[in-house]
Amino acid sequence: MEGEVLEIIKRKTNQFVGILKFNSQSEYGIIHNNIIHVNILVPIQKLKKCHHNDKVLVQIISWPKKLKNPLGKIIKVFGPYGEYQTEILSILEEYGISYQFSNKLENEAQKIFSKPILDIGFRKDMRNINTFTIDPLNAKDFDDAISIRKLNSNIWEIGVHISDVSYYIKEGSLLDQEAYLRATSIYFVGKVIPMLPKILSDDLCSLQPKKDKLSFSYIFNIDHQGNILKNWFGKTIIRSNKRFTYDEVQYIINQKKGDYYEEIYRLFLFSKILIQNRLKNGSIYLEEKMEVKFHLDENNNPISLQLEKNNDAHRLIEELMLLTNRKISEFVSLNLDGGPSNKLYIYRVHDVPDFQKIFFLKKIIEPLGYFLDLKNLKTSINYLLEQIKGKSEQNMIENLILRAMSKAKYSTKNIGHYGLSFIYYTHFTSPIRRYSDIIAHRLLHYYLINKDKNNEYKLNTIEFYEKQSLHCSYKERLAIDAEREFLKYIQVKYIKKFIGKEFYGIIMGFTDWSIYIDLLYFQTEGMIKFRDIKEDSYVLNSSNYSIIGKKKEKFIIWEIK
Repeated sequence: MEGEVLEIIKRKTNQFVGILKFNSQSEYGIIHNNIIHVNILVPIQKLKKCHHNDKVLVQIISWPKKLKNPLGKIIKVFGPYGEYQTEILSILEEYGISYQFSNKLENEAQKIFSKPILDIGFRKDMRNINTFTIDPLNAKDFDDAISIRKLNSNIWEIGVHISDVSYYIKEGSLLDQEAYLRATSIYFVGKVIPMLPKILSDDLCSLQPKKDKLSFSYIFNIDHQGNILKNWFGKTIIRSNKRFTYDEVQYIINQKKGDYYEEIYRLFLFSKILIQNRLKNGSIYLEEKMEVKFHLDENNNPISLQLEKNNDAHRLIEELMLLTNRKISEFVSLNLDGGPSNKLYIYRVHDVPDFQKIFFLKKIIEPLGYFLDLKNLKTSINYLLEQIKGKSEQNMIENLILRAMSKAKYSTKNIGHYGLSFIYYTHFTSPIRRYSDIIAHRLLHYYLINKDKNNEYKLNTIEFYEKQSLHCSYKERLAIDAEREFLKYIQVKYIKKFIGKEFYGIIMGFTDWSIYIDLLYFQTEGMIKFRDIKEDSYVLNSSNYSIIGKKKEKFIIWEIK
């Protein structure tokens, strides 16, 4: 069946971000953009305050039939193309992300900051127990803290304390409405766009050392074999003794000495047991790739990069957060007898993989000597990941596995988390930077205070929370895309210094006309067109994911220089 477009009734948007170019032979300024792939024209006389190569927001005002290009007007000038602040502002505009907080919102945050805390007496007091935070070096928004004490020769009490943001951000308030609209903090290279005003995110709600802080906690007893013997959930007040960085904790683990060595090393041993148990239960273990950390000069130009990989200290915190998110969702979702409670909650769900992509993966790896058992897929994927470690095809196969996986999202309809192999899972541990976690806090608090009150207080409808879940999922995806786009800008700016030099790369994939390559030194993906490879003329053989040279034999390239 074929069709023909007769008329465009309505466009999704008529505003676009682009780069303004002047041409001395034209009566128009020309705006290049990457969305509609046609230049937008603005009359020269309306561009007196603009400059060549400015990045701008342009609105289409008409598209005369006699012109191939639409006519527009400049709504906003971000600044010279390629400059740090210009690129941030234009990306925020393009993705519809709020940047600054209004005076009204800042004033409301200041009032909350100045207001005395009234409910300390209702909280479990944990201030006399050794407590610390473990975060990146430059972090300011400390969502979580860990307390630990030895109860006897075989049992320890561990507390995972999460900032009690929902105590300060009341549902329906102006700050709550703004936090919901943003739904997440955004982390650009060198700059954070917070979900909450900084007086809250970096100060009042941040679990800073040597200060009394309100938290929502999961406290449990655990023996040396990793058996969890007792669970408690509730509001607490804590006082962190020390703020650690991941590197400091890793040093203590390696050297077996330092501040709070016994507590930290015990947490490390417990985290290893938690990882083993998770993998035994079917969790897929995809190693995290190297993370690129750029160092910027005073003008925000990238001057050096550092590749970082998660270490034991990262995994220690990660496992405690995974456990907390799982145990809280189990507590809400199950009765004491293990039956379903049918209580409403917000879950972090992860659907089964795309089986067309799994079949494609199977077809690609079999000629290389690997096997995928579709009846025991998780176990088989983990075995495959173990087999390819350190081999030239590792990056490509890991990339194909990732592409086959569904995207995790938020929902009130629990389908479990496929990748983690958890039946119940939520996001509870980062309420300073994720609105989904604030929802999870409010719902858990509701169930804790109403467990003996016959639903005296009514929740919103399931439709209300499902709408919030969809919104949080959508904004999360936008934030990830915006962060990636800005990272690409920084990477390209840095790589320009090395034009003409050779580096090793790993082929990540093919299209009909190009190869996608990950440059190992920069952890940056780029594309090479087949026509630009001079030694031969290549075409894609999609049946076995290889490229064929007309002069040479068929081959799959895993490394390229």
